Formats: sequence, structure tokens, C-alpha cells
Amino acid sequence: PSTLADVALAADILLPDGTLQRVVGESKIPEVNGRIQHVYLQPGEVRAYPAALQAIFQADLIVMGPGSLYTSILPNLLVPDLAEALSYARAPKLYICNLATQPGETDNYSVADHVATLFQHIPTSCLDMVLANDNQSIPPDRGGGNTIYVQLTPPDNLPMITADLVDEARPWRHDGAKLAQAVMRLLS
Repeated sequence: PSTLADVALAADILLPDGTLQRVVGESKIPEVNGRIQHVYLQPGEVRAYPAALQAIFQADLIVMGPGSLYTSILPNLLVPDLAEALSYARAPKLYICNLATQPGETDNYSVADHVATLFQHIPTSCLDMVLANDNQSIPPDRGGGNTIYVQLTPPDNLPMITADLVDEARPWRHDGAKLAQAVMRLLS
């Protein structure tokens, strides 16, 4: 865990009528019909779990993701001293971008949009590179009709490495073996 404190995830969501709605609760955020503008922890000033900080400083490679951008990855990075530790860590810091968009969270997002969202919440020194899927030949739809691959638009301010990361049986998910190979190539 990033913190042992009792925290809630909150989001400011821009509704279709132009108003901003504050939503509290990880599971409630994707249910609101709107575009997430900002996420934060309540309370915001919590301390990082010491073992998490120690792991960051001892790591050979720091990997963030894959996972829900707003409700899984960012909440951990919003712990102030954890983000600060990432900024100072000597190990390379890798963000693994999701293969597919997530309805209610990252609709129509590109890789660049994912990275821009991260940098709206954390210092740019917390990331060194992004890994993204480049095999978009298999439709990722889960049956809902609104799941699409994340667009491969590279971020302006971060190197992007691409590889075939698709699990062919579940094309909306990463293939664990392919992902491990891609990450290990970065270490060699």
C-alpha cells in the first residue's frame, strides 16, 4: 500500500451541461456522465507507508501500471511524500499505459492524454518513459461497444516505447508474458 491512512478518492467531473460536480468514492467516479478534471485524496496530507518509500529507493526499475488511470494509478501517486520519493529515486520510472480506454474514465484518450493527466497531478520528474501497445489489429471490445484501443499519439515530453502487448484471448488486457519481456528488455 502507498499509505496506511484511511483516505477516500474524490474527483471533480465536468458534466455535459458545463457544471463541475465533486464525486467522492472510487467506484462512484466512473458512473458519473462527464469528463474527469482532477482527482485528489481526502484527507490530502497523508503519510506514505514507510515500506513503500524504502522499496522506491531500493528499486532497479519502478513500474507504474497498467491499471485504471484515475482510480488505481493516480490515487497512489497522490500521497505527497510518495510522489516526492519517486522524484528523487535513481531507478528508471516506467508508466505502462492501458491497452484500451475505460468507459467513464479515459474515453477517447491517447497515450499522450494519459501522460498529460499524470503530469497534471504529479511532477514530471516522477516518470522517465512510457510503454504502450502497438498491436491494434484485434478489436478490444468487451461487448459494450465503447471499448477502443488507446490511440498511439506519443507524449511530447516523455520517450514512448512500443511493443505488442495484447493478450489475444482477451484483447482488452495485457499479455503478462509479453509485458514482462518488454519490461525486461528495458533493463538490459
